[in-house]
Amino acid sequence: MSDLFRLDGQVAIITGSSRGIGRAIAETMADLGASVVICSRKLEPCEAVRDGIIAKGGKAIALTCNTGRKDDLTALIAATLAAFGRLDHVVANVAVNPHYGPLSTVSDEAWDKIMAVNIKSNLWLANMAMPEIAKQGGGSFTIISSIGALHGNTLIPAYNISKLADIALVKNLAVEWGPKKIRVNAILPGLVRTDFAKALWENPETLKITEAHTPLGRIGEVEDLGGVGAFLATRAAAYITGQSIVVDGGTVTTSRFA
Repeated sequence: MSDLFRLDGQVAIITGSSRGIGRAIAETMADLGASVVICSRKLEPCEAVRDGIIAKGGKAIALTCNTGRKDDLTALIAATLAAFGRLDHVVANVAVNPHYGPLSTVSDEAWDKIMAVNIKSNLWLANMAMPEIAKQGGGSFTIISSIGALHGNTLIPAYNISKLADIALVKNLAVEWGPKKIRVNAILPGLVRTDFAKALWENPETLKITEAHTPLGRIGEVEDLGGVGAFLATRAAAYITGQSIVVDGGTVTTSRFA
């Protein structure tokens, strides 16, 4: 039964894995036996994560990749295949949010960047990775979305729209690649203590409100996501595809009106 939760002999790319949620997922997958590709725009922090994994007996390489550039993604796939000879899983973890405030104030430049990085680059990566994963007889592709996709607000609405689009992308990719035994899912974190979300959790009012409306009484830590991301790649998740897995301490289950 324990073999259901192992990833021995398999290879995973985790984008944006030099820190935060991506790093937690990569380290957990490595602990489960996968060879992992650590990548982000800066090489040095990727190398630090790689070295930590290797020091624990795991297998990893570090690469630079700007996921907003198609040529970088092509090079990422090629380097992975050159290093390990196969690809079984991808976790698409990169996202940007250059705009805070209502949609009436978002610039065309900010909107285009959000949609390009948070949606289009995930489609690029999927279209490049899926044929390689299919060669192994199946695998998984996971996109990190957000519970912001499930409701509207005036704080980060453009970002939330992109994350809802990611859910639609997951559903359509799941239908398209299911016959090749590739499972495609989204993870929807709540507020997690990452550098990316620092503007939210460092705001005392936002933190207080979030904690008050979260049944577990706290915001998330990156370790809360590591196991979920790794699980979706294992055989234990063999019949899960096209789904949005909410990991938020129960935030979206509560009502703010009672």
